[in-house]
Amino acid sequence: MKKFFLVLVLLNFSGIYSQTALEIIKNADSQIRGSSSYAEMSITIIRPKWQKKMSLKSWSKGTEYSATIVTSPAKEKGSVFLKRKNEAWNYIPTLERTIKLPPSMMTQSWMGTDFTNDDLIKQSSMVVDYTHEILGSEVIEDLECWKLKLIPNEESTVVWGKLLVWIDKKDFMQMKTEFYDEDMELVNVMIGTNVSEYGGKKLPSRLEFYPIEDEGNKTVIQYDIWEFDLLIPESYFSTQYVSRLK
Repeated sequence: MKKFFLVLVLLNFSGIYSQTALEIIKNADSQIRGSSSYAEMSITIIRPKWQKKMSLKSWSKGTEYSATIVTSPAKEKGSVFLKRKNEAWNYIPTLERTIKLPPSMMTQSWMGTDFTNDDLIKQSSMVVDYTHEILGSEVIEDLECWKLKLIPNEESTVVWGKLLVWIDKKDFMQMKTEFYDEDMELVNVMIGTNVSEYGGKKLPSRLEFYPIEDEGNKTVIQYDIWEFDLLIPESYFSTQYVSRLK
């Protein structure tokens, strides 16, 4: 009887623990999204012998809609990446065509950076596509953080085999993420730095992506403007409107 009671207590504790992990991920996801958002940012691709910088604007609505346009350099200017629910699209201005991206392209590098199309478009969701577990606590960038393990659900079509995510305990900022492939080999590391306030939200203004196997390679995202809970026209997320985004 005592053994049965102990097992029951452990099962109940495990359920609460898992639920807490899910709530942490939900809060972190809400922190970075809001009901809607608008951002202006730069992306710098750093290689041992060269660098390339791009400027972008991005709009999002909830978890199902987002649109990102490249505003510089001239060669890529006007390119748009659109997400509508489970579909992803790319408008190519030189061809004046909008192309639907197949799921196989989600694993490919986005415009030569160190992250994938899925990372930028956020087609997969940390909340619904993964199971969540708290592994412990660690300090990242002088902030006390939860360390969580995310494993994709069997029915989910996602890029990564596992994620380790560090989320700060006060403001639910995603301060570090490790990306593992299907063989559970570490592929990329993302570090958030330079915490700033955007519309009452504290978030890292600088994200650095490091590919593990390519020494000296790095991609840096710098947020200059980040606004939340705006009224964004539905047309911004339609395939008919992408050519008119500015």
